[in-house]
Amino acid sequence: MRPEKSARSGWVDYGLLALLSLIFGASFLFTSVAVESVAPLTVAASRLLLGALLIYPLMLLNGQSLPAFGRIWLFIGISAFFGNALPFALISWGQVKVDAGLTAIFMAVMPLITVLLAHAVTSDEKMNRYKLVGVLFGLAGVIVLIGWNQLGQLGDNMLRQYAIALAAFCYAINAIATKQLTGIPRLSMIFALLFAASVMLVPIALIIEQPWRSLPDQSALVSILCLAIGPTAFATLLILVIIDRRGASFLSQINFLVPICGIVLAGIFLDETLPARAWLALAVILTGIALSRLGNRIKPAPQKIT
Repeated sequence: MRPEKSARSGWVDYGLLALLSLIFGASFLFTSVAVESVAPLTVAASRLLLGALLIYPLMLLNGQSLPAFGRIWLFIGISAFFGNALPFALISWGQVKVDAGLTAIFMAVMPLITVLLAHAVTSDEKMNRYKLVGVLFGLAGVIVLIGWNQLGQLGDNMLRQYAIALAAFCYAINAIATKQLTGIPRLSMIFALLFAASVMLVPIALIIEQPWRSLPDQSALVSILCLAIGPTAFATLLILVIIDRRGASFLSQINFLVPICGIVLAGIFLDETLPARAWLALAVILTGIALSRLGNRIKPAPQKIT
């Protein structure tokens, strides 16, 4: 049971949560700028490799090392693939044509997908009526965002939107998979995940996109560096700090804040203007998240023994 927090400590915790939300929201902004002159797989691979290089000395300074080779690396590989390599690649490819603000809204459905997956693969996080209605709200929000008439179309823009939606699904899978990564020192775990994801994605980017053939502009290089430092490395460390201080339930409030931060930052720095249906979709999805959180608080009634 966590000790009661003072008012000052509570403000610090919410400040950390707001900072983390801004960092994640800014990731969509930096990705939009980066993919203007750098191929998308190269953007994703670069942020992973640079992020791993940033975490490595911190891991050594704290006397930690990579986990010993064994079964745990199976789960590290699964988490690295679904939590880093594949979604980073999908988001970067999608944002070649999809605005940063719309991407942020698509990402908001991740916790609702997690509710579905948790019901299927766990024994203690089953669906109830609040969670079910929340998931349905999330589905409705995605339909509103894409547009009912556009759902069956497979043009380039639609494929990129579907890719971003698939990235949200990947993050939901990772939320379940990371529960297996217990007992690993945290810096060691972060480096292992980023290292494994780099091994997966860097060779593919080099083979397919041959990044040495093009010359990126300065803004793209700065954006990739910001992606590596902020959303990839520092944000992961900040997540661990917040969980240590207040727990995973407190951290889950970020699902309300990240899409809003992403939209606001895209509007300020990229001059993006979202259509009315995007705001409606955001409201519907956030309502679904609120309902699913309410469902998490309701414990099933104990069964009577007869």
